[in-house]
Amino acid sequence: MMVISNRVNKKRVCHYIGYGADYKPPARILSLIDDYVDNTDQLIDPSYSYTIQDIKRVQGSSVLIDGSIIFESQIIARLLEQCHKVAVFLATIGKHLEETARRLAEDGFVLRAAVLDAIGSDAVGRVADFVQASVKEIAKNQGLVISPRFSPGYCDWDITQQQTLFRAVDGDSAGISLTEGCLMIPRKSISGIIGIGPPNRGVEKYNPCRTCHKRDCRGRRHNLWI
Repeated sequence: MMVISNRVNKKRVCHYIGYGADYKPPARILSLIDDYVDNTDQLIDPSYSYTIQDIKRVQGSSVLIDGSIIFESQIIARLLEQCHKVAVFLATIGKHLEETARRLAEDGFVLRAAVLDAIGSDAVGRVADFVQASVKEIAKNQGLVISPRFSPGYCDWDITQQQTLFRAVDGDSAGISLTEGCLMIPRKSISGIIGIGPPNRGVEKYNPCRTCHKRDCRGRRHNLWI
């Protein structure tokens, strides 16, 4: 069984609940987070899949990688034109935690459900962190570095590109499926790409948010842990 870090990022959990960086959550919220952190291991069933492919061509907003896979995004193209390879990944914590959170909400325990849901979001982020660390180690052994990870739905990368991303992992979906609207099931899942390139091309620090003027975007990367 895969083991992920058990160090819950409480700042990130509070962010998922809806608290801003400048507002301290009430003691009741912090107490619930502590309670659930100690009792959610049995609800988390982490799984992941990734593949590393060569980048064949970047032209305009189109990126062609091995397997005749084409990603369409100006933001992603700007990153991958600086890279030699790209890791395409899927990660999930399974369905048990979200089913438990849904039952809590249905029974009227809305606050508990919200806290558990936020902890689930942090947990799947830690699975993605595990994947990212694995890709980083592979890149390091080749004298390369990696970028932050990016997912369909981010900036101009259309959510329908989920279908293309799933094709890139060649059927090894880590137990994740797509709805007709390109949403993932289980819901606590992350898909995306990680650029792999030379250390002198700005790959590691690529962050389009630094030049974006949309200040009210909830996905804005003030720091790269979001």
